[in-house]
Amino acid sequence: MLRLFVYPLIIIIYIITTLVPHSLLFQLIGVLANIAIIISLFHAKGLYLYSGIIFYILGMILFLSNDLSWQSFFLQFDSMLGILALFIMLPFLNSLILVGRYDKHLSSLLEYKVNHAGDLYQRGGIVSHILGLFLNIATIPLVLHSLHTSMKQYATSFTDKFYTQSLLRAYALCLMWSPMEIMVIQSLEITNRGYIAIFPFLILFAGIMLYLDTTFNKRRYSDYPIAISESNVTLSAIMKKIRELFVLLLLLVFVVTILNRFLGEGYLFSLVILIIPVSILWAKRIGKLKSYVAYTIPHFKKRTKGLANFFFMFLSAGFFVNMLGETELLSILQDIFTNVSGQLLLLFIYIGLYFFITSFIGFHPLVSIVLLAEIIAPILPEVAGLPLTFVLIICSLSTVMYSPFNVSLSILSAEINRNSFQVSIWNIPFSLLLMGISIVFAYILHLVFSVFA
Repeated sequence: MLRLFVYPLIIIIYIITTLVPHSLLFQLIGVLANIAIIISLFHAKGLYLYSGIIFYILGMILFLSNDLSWQSFFLQFDSMLGILALFIMLPFLNSLILVGRYDKHLSSLLEYKVNHAGDLYQRGGIVSHILGLFLNIATIPLVLHSLHTSMKQYATSFTDKFYTQSLLRAYALCLMWSPMEIMVIQSLEITNRGYIAIFPFLILFAGIMLYLDTTFNKRRYSDYPIAISESNVTLSAIMKKIRELFVLLLLLVFVVTILNRFLGEGYLFSLVILIIPVSILWAKRIGKLKSYVAYTIPHFKKRTKGLANFFFMFLSAGFFVNMLGETELLSILQDIFTNVSGQLLLLFIYIGLYFFITSFIGFHPLVSIVLLAEIIAPILPEVAGLPLTFVLIICSLSTVMYSPFNVSLSILSAEINRNSFQVSIWNIPFSLLLMGISIVFAYILHLVFSVFA
């Protein structure tokens, strides 16, 4: 029960403090953050537990070695609160998708005129891509179950690779242009860019890569026949639900952008504030308000209690990153990136390598990007722009497909009973290709912008 009280309380005070700053509230946030860390310690598991312990211990060592005042200790835990606030709010949007039965209609698309595994790969990619915008990580087991039902006739040595590539690639590509994806928002915060400005380039890139991947693999798997009894749901009903989802997405982007211009506190903060009211209004619009409220309350409680992993690791990581800023190690890392700041293509390659390396040593991409923000802070005035934002988004989210420590890959590995490193290998070539193309694309954008500047 403590988690249900402490986690939301931290976020509520964070929102109040952002709107009405006060020194006592900042101190209170730090106190509550440490209480949350202690509570979460008894519930966190696996990589999140070990990473959180290491981050907190290292942060404490750095704090003590820098001889800082204890009054400043509780001011070091706020850098990840925006991210955690979004995690707290997402169940309100997830519930809307489930109550509106959008997930069921999209899953029916997997049964509409499917003749072979190639059709299923393409449909699985499309469904994962759309549902991933709203259900986030819950998309993986949901679509996997539907695919597994249709692929029972084939050996697991064939289907496991099929699931990994179809689901994770489409899911990662949808996150790359999602206005609710935290890595997208964090990248925008780092470079101080607006979502609407970067959106056309992101959706163009993601759309082309999704089309190429699903088209190629549709042909590749076309020799594997599948017999499926079609769903009773018609294609027109499915398309209606898809249209409704995109109207909801556009509405959310529009109101968040307006509020962000009014408040000036960043896209993430505006999104956190508006998720609940927009979800309630949409539930009322589709005539599901009572069902939505009845489903959302227990769903919110269950999801909030399950956030121990994230609160433990991200609060500890935020403390560590803040303390790292007081050391010479940060200066060394900054020098590495500063030395190539005049060679933008090389800088983009360094960023891609940075995410690739940190993803294999146990860093969650959110921790990696927050640390990277500190590293490249000195050169941001001269390099920040849409090309840099583009590279940050694509390279950080490519880890969704191949990082053995990423949540999406870990969930899929557990579902198919495979080692996460083995699953990781199946997507590394595509991920590296994706990052390489994004770096070249971003550099071309830079050259084009330079001409018209």
